[in-house]
Amino acid sequence: MPTDEELDELNRAFLQSLEEDDPFGLNEKISTIEFECRDCQELDDVPDFVVADFQVDLKQNEEVEIECPFCGGTMHRAKKSPK
Repeated sequence: MPTDEELDELNRAFLQSLEEDDPFGLNEKISTIEFECRDCQELDDVPDFVVADFQVDLKQNEEVEIECPFCGGTMHRAKKSPK
C-alpha cells in the first residue's frame, strides 16, 4: 500500500498534468456573439456554438431569438452601430 508521501506525490503529478494538458478545455477561448434584448435593451454574450444550435431549424431570413436572462424577454443578435 502506498505511503502518504507517495499519494501526495501522485496527487501533485496528476494535478500538474491537468493544468498542463487542459483535458476539459477549461482554458480554451470561447467565441461569443452579442445579443440585445428587445424589451430591456440589456446586452449578453452568447457562445457561438449555442447560436449555431438554434440556427438548425430556422428558415431562410429568420434570425435566432433567445430568452433574455435579465427580464425573460426576447433577445436578438445585436446590431453594431457604426463609430
